[in-house]
Amino acid sequence: MRFMVIVKATADSEAGVMPGEQLLAEMGRYNEELVKAGIMQAGEGLHPSRKGARVRFSGRDRQVIDGPFAETKELVAGFWLWQCASLQEAIDWVKRCPNPMPGDSEIEIRQIFESEDFGEAFTPELREQEERLRKQIGGS
Repeated sequence: MRFMVIVKATADSEAGVMPGEQLLAEMGRYNEELVKAGIMQAGEGLHPSRKGARVRFSGRDRQVIDGPFAETKELVAGFWLWQCASLQEAIDWVKRCPNPMPGDSEIEIRQIFESEDFGEAFTPELREQEERLRKQIGGS
């Protein structure tokens, strides 16, 4: 199973406060453990929402909304993509993570849909297209 592990934003991360050397070293060691265990597929930190944008869809209309966005607790500061045997394994790995923020923080774990999750709506033609695209981008 694949999981997106989401590091939630804080007031500090939204203010652009960068992690110190100690946290960077701790996270580097943690990421090494994830890679050696065959868990980590990708992982990145994200710039504050003030440097981002949202696109709101309403029928055929598109509205661009520039950051920053008000609800810090709903924002993402970084993420990993992990391959785990179960949600419990992902939880166990997250519990080993250094606190990613000064002060209180939160990490959310969400399972990624796989092609078999879509049932009959995901036709053989759509499956073939998906496989072709994954090969082109080097994904699983």
